[in-house]
Amino acid sequence: MKTLIRADSSGSIGVGHIMRDIVLAQRLEGEIAFACIPLEGNIINQIPYPVHTLMSNDPYELIELIRMNRYERLVFDHYGIDRNFEKKVKDATGIEIMVLDDTYEKHHCDILLNHNISAKPQKYNSLVPEGCTLLCGKEHTLIRPEFIQEKSVVREKKYDLLIAMGGADTANKILEILPSTENLSVAVITTTANFHLPQLQTYAQTHPHVHLFINTSDVARIMNESKEAILTPSGIVHEALFMGLPFKAIQTARNQDDMVEYLKTNGYTVLESIR
Repeated sequence: MKTLIRADSSGSIGVGHIMRDIVLAQRLEGEIAFACIPLEGNIINQIPYPVHTLMSNDPYELIELIRMNRYERLVFDHYGIDRNFEKKVKDATGIEIMVLDDTYEKHHCDILLNHNISAKPQKYNSLVPEGCTLLCGKEHTLIRPEFIQEKSVVREKKYDLLIAMGGADTANKILEILPSTENLSVAVITTTANFHLPQLQTYAQTHPHVHLFINTSDVARIMNESKEAILTPSGIVHEALFMGLPFKAIQTARNQDDMVEYLKTNGYTVLESIR
């Protein structure tokens, strides 16, 4: 089956959608391609599949792309695309639509995937068409293969603390307010989508105990080498739980509410702001 994945990344929306879609793509059979708008701070060049460049988030531009390339399945992973958009595409092309959702929105789709460990399928009862296949919860979590491989490896704990706040992070603020970090070895994972990257690089240059990893493919190894972490309550929490890495979470967006509720209910420490 020919599958097209519609998702974006940028310095403001982060890179999480693209990263989890790459994992999903590895699980899908057949030919895979992405369709992305080249927003500022995007990570399109990190997508290991063909990418169609879109000029806008117009459904008719996407419909034409689907028709020209005869795609059979369309995956939406995008907060800027709603049920009306999905229905226009479905009515015009008849394509099978799969939606990734983690905020319990209304969708016009054939398959809905909420891969969060906190996902509750019953919340979608009135939000999707009758007959929609619901894939919700931990059995559908998108764990990258490198974490599965790394879990069985025993490594020295090089880092007292790992900070990973996503592609649109404010890790520099965390470093500034943490007490006595000079006595700790700190690993910071970020990407070029981070608008605060220059400040973060400057901080790391003047603080030798801070080890900065930009666009790294070694997240699993760095987690395995860390004693504990500060993370966003997002997809990276799945990976930390899988690796058995103790962590505290700091909420950075409203779409993390469901995960925040799950973590608090299960005894994990979650802060709702940096300060």
